[in-house]
Amino acid sequence: MKFKKLSEQQIIISVDRLTRFKPTEEKYVRVFKDIIVSNLIEPKFKKIELDTLNYSSLRDIAVTIFNGSFEKNSKDTSINDFLKEYENSVFKNSDDVNILLDNELDYKSAIDLLQNPEPLNLRWLTRLVSLDKMKKIREKYGILYPIECVILVEGITEETLLPEFARVLGFDFLKYGIKVLPAGGKNQVVKLYYALSEQLKLPIFTLLDKDAVENVEMINNKLRTIDKVYILNSGEFEDLLTKPLILKTLNSEFKNFSTISISDIMRTEPTVKILEEIYKEKGLHEFKKAEFANLVKSQISSEEDISEEIKSVISSIKELATSNSLI
Repeated sequence: MKFKKLSEQQIIISVDRLTRFKPTEEKYVRVFKDIIVSNLIEPKFKKIELDTLNYSSLRDIAVTIFNGSFEKNSKDTSINDFLKEYENSVFKNSDDVNILLDNELDYKSAIDLLQNPEPLNLRWLTRLVSLDKMKKIREKYGILYPIECVILVEGITEETLLPEFARVLGFDFLKYGIKVLPAGGKNQVVKLYYALSEQLKLPIFTLLDKDAVENVEMINNKLRTIDKVYILNSGEFEDLLTKPLILKTLNSEFKNFSTISISDIMRTEPTVKILEEIYKEKGLHEFKKAEFANLVKSQISSEEDISEEIKSVISSIKELATSNSLI
């Protein structure tokens, strides 16, 4: 076999993708194929030909290239054993997928290249010891992994603000291994729940807006006993934000351009519509949910900033986690 060595960046990208929260088969096949396509010189495979390779061959070729990219290899496979155990504790993996996990990728040498890694999965990789110790390390450093519960939400606002509201309430998602996944709309939440409920061993908490009654019914048709669905009592997630928090956020961001009063936001329309109108009336730039969510996040400082329904949502998430012995 003839190949060119992976660059340092390729190595880091590979271990990053292999340790993300993605279905095991999906990420391992993708990474192994990318390594082979990018770096194998002889024999040369076309992408379509890789689809015909059995998983043992795909794994062995990729591992040979990966490990051959280091001057000296570590023979310690404890991280590999841990990752196999972890992936199988999270996902329902077949025997074929476990062939991919039975690898001798030189994680020890790869970790030496990681300096102050930003993604949480890479921070976790640098601290891998054992599952029991990892939970203690997760709680100490707030690195999310190992993940133990998944929250499905409709959009970016919930993804951004739920963890911050929970943290202020004394329930840090990162410390307890709770992953928030935005689906991009209520219909996509249903599709994602259906997919994850087939693959995932972990409990799933699904949060939906008030208008998603039909979607809730669709999820309930396949709801597992370890999962829970929560439908908001009023509107969408932005409608749960307290008026004082919204006012504080707006005046903090636009203090040099305009002053917003409480009367500007005390209207009967949905919160998003009110904000769109304020941005337009005050001559501000276009209102964007993702941007506004980050502005709100920076202004949350105490429980007074959190509405009763948001507290109820956080309490329900904690209840699900507790009932599954995560805390």
